Amino acid sequence: MKFTQLAPPPHLRAYVRYFWTLENDGDDTATTLGPLADGCPGFMVHPSEKGMFKDEFGNPLAPAFLYGQTITRTSLHLTGKFSTAGICFHPDALKSVFGFDAHEFTDSCFDTNIWSNRRSNSLEDQLLHAATSTEQLAILTTFITDEVRKNQVNPDVLTQQVVTRIMQSRGQITLRDLQQHFSISERSLERKFSQQVGITPKVFSRVCRFQASLQQLINNNYSNLSDVAFDNGYSDQSHFIRTFKEFAGTSPYQFQKQATETATTIPVLL
Repeated sequence: MKFTQLAPPPHLRAYVRYFWTLENDGDDTATTLGPLADGCPGFMVHPSEKGMFKDEFGNPLAPAFLYGQTITRTSLHLTGKFSTAGICFHPDALKSVFGFDAHEFTDSCFDTNIWSNRRSNSLEDQLLHAATSTEQLAILTTFITDEVRKNQVNPDVLTQQVVTRIMQSRGQITLRDLQQHFSISERSLERKFSQQVGITPKVFSRVCRFQASLQQLINNNYSNLSDVAFDNGYSDQSHFIRTFKEFAGTSPYQFQKQATETATTIPVLL
């Protein structure tokens, strides 16, 4: 299995964190993508003739879709040989790129087929008939560029600054400190985050902290789970395990076991 992460062109760097491709030329072994609680919206495309995206309940998903913030434990499953591509946006991109209120997409996705009927009659056809992932990413680059130019929604600078501050602290800065530093009330900050990011600053901080602990597990940078809990600001090991289960759907131990045996986790956020 080959995962490739690609930097966006300079004119999209304010909106796109990275493009990615994932290819598997192997057998019929199931592949799991996730967990997807990463603080970032995104876009995925997967030609239906090469398999199908399925959620954790086995329900088929559209071959191309835009998704918002994912805070409910979620994973996507693929079987056999496949080639898929996607975009990891910055946390506020649904508003700054597409003009959508981000909260409308939280824990949900938008079928590109519906989008095509509304905006671009050829988008899904182009994506699903592209010969390679590289061609798909070129099509998506053009599409995102056109959306930015068409919608002309200026990014909210304060929201971006708060997002950056939370990410730099790995989710451990307090909301009181954020409000004092940026001279903004709790209500105003939550309203901005709902529109621009799709979740509250508190939930975004929790996702960032979860992601920091996840990366620590993946990198085996610890001696025991209490180290991970302490390093990431959890009150104790049981608090860490509860939060991990909430976002990942499994305990840290089960996640490591699954990651070793079957799962592929796309690098995200931190």
